Amino acid sequence: MRYLLGIDFGGGASKATLLSEEGAITAEHTVEYPTLHPTVGACEQNPGDWIAALTECTGAILKKSNIKPESIAAIAVDSATHTSLVCDGEFRPLRPAMHWTDSRSRLEAEELRRSHGSEIFEKTFHRPDTIWTLPQLIWLKNNEPECFARVRYVLFEKDYIRYFLTGVFCTDYIEAEGSMLFDLRRMQWDPELCALAGITTEMLAPIKAPTDVIGSVTPLAAKATGLSAGTPVICGTTDTVMEVFASGAVEPGDVTVKLATAGRVCVITDRACPDRHLVNYSHVVKGLWYPGTATKAAASSLRWYRDTFGGDYSVLDEEAAQTPIGAEGLFFHPYINGELTPYADPLLSGSFVGIRATHSRGHFTRAVLEGVAFSLLESKHYLESLGISVDRGATLIGGGAKSPLWRQIASDVLGIPLRVTESSDSSLGSAMLAGVAVGIFSDPKSAAALCVKPKAEVEPCLENTLRYAEIFKKYKKIHDALAPIYHGEDEA
Repeated sequence: MRYLLGIDFGGGASKATLLSEEGAITAEHTVEYPTLHPTVGACEQNPGDWIAALTECTGAILKKSNIKPESIAAIAVDSATHTSLVCDGEFRPLRPAMHWTDSRSRLEAEELRRSHGSEIFEKTFHRPDTIWTLPQLIWLKNNEPECFARVRYVLFEKDYIRYFLTGVFCTDYIEAEGSMLFDLRRMQWDPELCALAGITTEMLAPIKAPTDVIGSVTPLAAKATGLSAGTPVICGTTDTVMEVFASGAVEPGDVTVKLATAGRVCVITDRACPDRHLVNYSHVVKGLWYPGTATKAAASSLRWYRDTFGGDYSVLDEEAAQTPIGAEGLFFHPYINGELTPYADPLLSGSFVGIRATHSRGHFTRAVLEGVAFSLLESKHYLESLGISVDRGATLIGGGAKSPLWRQIASDVLGIPLRVTESSDSSLGSAMLAGVAVGIFSDPKSAAALCVKPKAEVEPCLENTLRYAEIFKKYKKIHDALAPIYHGEDEA
């Protein structure tokens, strides 16, 4: 029996999935690590934590499955899109990686919009904002000039991890599409965009296809991970497209709703849909795209809440389930790192509003779950304003999909059926992609047909949907009232 190993690196954890050639999940393992917030707006990760998580995941997978390392036919790694790491000439990190949710480059993004906004949008299909690598690199140049002067290479998260495994420096075109340094029309690094960041195209990785076999596990990496030296490693790609793939969304019109570190509502299309509030990336199925909206802090809001105030996820869920819809007037806005769709506003802050002495921890937990769902509803409304319908229903993906309560809340708030598969984890998508790369599966659609297994479907309760629609009006009013305060517009 041959096996395929996919390893995901998300905003707060790494997960590995071992998949058999018959399409069955053989073993899984998860390792948490922190996202660092040293200053207001900063979201950073320690690359050493990635490598520690990698080695723990591989060791645990081999132990749980009891297979020989030589049985693994191929490996793929994915990670959160455009989380950048600057390195010296020996590929040694010069500082922590800047996660895509880092919002310190607000002023740099504003200047890019003023000076080069049209040119950048034309080339990248995206509006300059803090989430992209280009403004983040400019921030680094402006604020840490001594570090920036030593930069010789700019890597993205999965590419650094894959370099550790193989010693090969490369990236894939889907990752590149999220950097704001890449011309999507010509599908190549753009010298003019790189110049705006103060770098050259030579500092960026050669671009491969996600399914290219780019190298193999080195003897040194084999010793650290327990993997077999010489095991093929594919280029791989980013986490969201791997989740989309793992959910079985491989046809135009398929929809996914994501409850992971970030929240997304994505619709599979046969073309890009450039818009200031949509994120456009290619699909791994040739000719398809998965443009979508973005909530900046979805499951990461719940992770922040748990880490800050304590509690076990299952206990928090139970308490929230015993709390009435609407949390008896308690609202949470998940803007802990600013917000994307439909505001593109890094100055927004998270908030609990409407606190009363009668509220318990269950009320606060439910408010977090509902607040994230309301943010996704704003994303749904924005897609509808563009004539993109999601009313047929969607597949729910991401770690938040494991919670039956959150699934039902999301379905009720959005007013659509939500399907759940046995696993839609990015690591499963990467394992499936590895199988495509080495010929175990003939193509992505065949891999999805074999490996994606339906688990449940949640139907919205009409009564709850109508109640949430009224509660959502207050949610919007709170945003509208607080936004000027965060912008300082109320100051005399």
